Amino acid sequence: MDKILVIDDEKPTLTMFRLILNAHGYTVLTAENGREGLEVFERERPPLVLTDIKMPGMDGIEVLKRIKEIDPRTEVIVITGHGDMELAIKALNLDATDFINKPIQRNILEQALERARERIELLGSDERKVSVEADGDVAVISFRGSMTSSSEPQLSEGFREAFAMNKERIILRFDPNVSVNGAGISILTQQLLESGKRGCSVTLAGVPENFRKVFRLVGISNLVEIMDDEEGA
Repeated sequence: MDKILVIDDEKPTLTMFRLILNAHGYTVLTAENGREGLEVFERERPPLVLTDIKMPGMDGIEVLKRIKEIDPRTEVIVITGHGDMELAIKALNLDATDFINKPIQRNILEQALERARERIELLGSDERKVSVEADGDVAVISFRGSMTSSSEPQLSEGFREAFAMNKERIILRFDPNVSVNGAGISILTQQLLESGKRGCSVTLAGVPENFRKVFRLVGISNLVEIMDDEEGA
């Protein structure tokens, strides 16, 4: 993965991204508005796009919709203002694969890029996203990649395998580079509700911090406990 497109109406922000991303070995394409960004995307087809949400004219939400119509496999990371969680959730519902907040923190950006890199690698492989194992009196479901509508069969099968182990507790362990879009949130919620009906306690472990915020906002944290890691769970 060598090309990355950054769309932002603020020139200093574009300069900052160009410097950081060049240092990470990317060929950086830039656009100062949504319409220009779509033109660059259609011409260059980068596998990864960073777009600001709030821009004059065509905003980032519309850019996201159009890019996903052109190529649903594209990793789109949206850039939101501090505290704009409702916009972030709207973007996730439209298949954004990640989000970061302004002001941009370099370590947060690097984590988002690493998550995107791994998801793109998984997209081109036959590797399963879900694996299940017993660990004492706990069933552990491990999840990698992007939790989207296409993940439903594997995630459902993972929970069925865990239920069959007849453990009182399930830990759903997220890989550090996991992403969850709107459809994934819905699928996860269904599985957690089904677990509750079965009287099985579920703990989520390793959820990236930005998605923990989303889970709190949409109510998943009311259904299960969310821990930093498996040891805490």
